[in-house]
Amino acid sequence: MPPIWGIDLGGTKIECAVIESLSNRNVLLRKRLPTEQEQGYEHILQQIKKLVETVAAEVGYLPTKIGFATPGTLDPKTQTLKNSNTVCLNGMPFKRDMEALLGLPIEIANDANCFALAEAKWGAAHEVMPDAEVVWGIIMGTGTGSGIVVNGRVIGGKHGIGGEWGHNFLDDSAYPCYCGNSGCVEQVLSGPALMRFYHGLTGVGRKLPEIVQRYYAGGDEAAVQTMQRMVHFFGKAAANVINLVDPDVVVIGGGLGNIDLLYTEGVEEIKKYIFNSGKCETLFLRPKLGDSAGVFGAALLCA
Repeated sequence: MPPIWGIDLGGTKIECAVIESLSNRNVLLRKRLPTEQEQGYEHILQQIKKLVETVAAEVGYLPTKIGFATPGTLDPKTQTLKNSNTVCLNGMPFKRDMEALLGLPIEIANDANCFALAEAKWGAAHEVMPDAEVVWGIIMGTGTGSGIVVNGRVIGGKHGIGGEWGHNFLDDSAYPCYCGNSGCVEQVLSGPALMRFYHGLTGVGRKLPEIVQRYYAGGDEAAVQTMQRMVHFFGKAAANVINLVDPDVVVIGGGLGNIDLLYTEGVEEIKKYIFNSGKCETLFLRPKLGDSAGVFGAALLCA
């Protein structure tokens, strides 16, 4: 089996990896360049081309296809990117332009979908349950997103928004969202949302790891309220998805995925809302691939 190529297009960096094969995730070469998104759309395209040419020169060949993990989603109808926090990509025919620039076909999925695919095929879900039918990969960090993998394939959907958990309505108490709506999961369960909630209680700005530490240390009632709020709404938000797609495995990535409470009290909270007589046998796992998940998932799009 030939090597496969993946590119993770991030807000600050572009990473390319050449991986031995679909059956062996040994990395043959890995390179990065800065995105430099402040210089605009065309500059990002040229940075990607430069990176691909650099990698190709080192390995001695160009691939037949490259998979891309992108911020935002390719709209199936217009074939332009949307919902990207790298705003200069929005409304642009990224796939068409990139294929023309590189002279080869590319496959695209958003970064959360690539995270889910990588953890399903090569990461935590694969290690524990390689025959899992449905894997739900969550990213809870600066933002909140997710991807759903069914029988080894990402669910993109009619509008390209399959798995967009972060913009489901969760609660009226949530902050207004950049998407134009209010009450979104992302405005309750992201790191910034939790820090804003703590600040609203205390007037003190603290980073999330410190809030978590103060919760475990005791004596900070605001930290307790913040973590209890996280657990409560995680249970509600996760149960909605579990009731719909009933995953075998849930992998929780992003900074919040390091918080032990999600795997204990968070799962107990899910049991209150799941349509299964208060039982939840879904496996909840920490990711195994770290910051490689995006580029690995991108490469897996070439399967």
